[in-house]
Amino acid sequence: MNQPLPNPSMRPVVTAQIAERTGLSDDVLRRLVHSFYDKIRQDSMLGPIFAAQITDWGPHLERMVDFWSSVALMTGRYHGAPVPKHVGLPINQAHFDRWLTLFRQTANDVCAPAGAEHVIGCAERIARSLVMAVESAKAPGVPNLRG
Repeated sequence: MNQPLPNPSMRPVVTAQIAERTGLSDDVLRRLVHSFYDKIRQDSMLGPIFAAQITDWGPHLERMVDFWSSVALMTGRYHGAPVPKHVGLPINQAHFDRWLTLFRQTANDVCAPAGAEHVIGCAERIARSLVMAVESAKAPGVPNLRG
């Protein structure tokens, strides 16, 4: 995610370059997402939070595959707003730390080393951004970000 977003006409070229460098593909990202959320759903800290928000896991998992495809391979498939989905949840830094621990484990299990390093770096940036948004929304006098 450190790279500038490519011109839409260049996306296939950029995606292919990242895939070549990292070993990531839609199949790998699908396995990553499904394995990761299997762990999340079984986790005593995170499972109940997700269970309270997600009743139909099929569409959520597909949306997350699109999200990770957009983040990791810059495909542009995800069209959503993650921040409003997280603001207002009963979560804090400890939840994001646990999320990252499970994500790192899953990425290292599922991805080639270069791919794991790439998606873990993305996940760490996403977690930092979401923590700031969630914590800012809890601060007195800060406008509601839920939109």
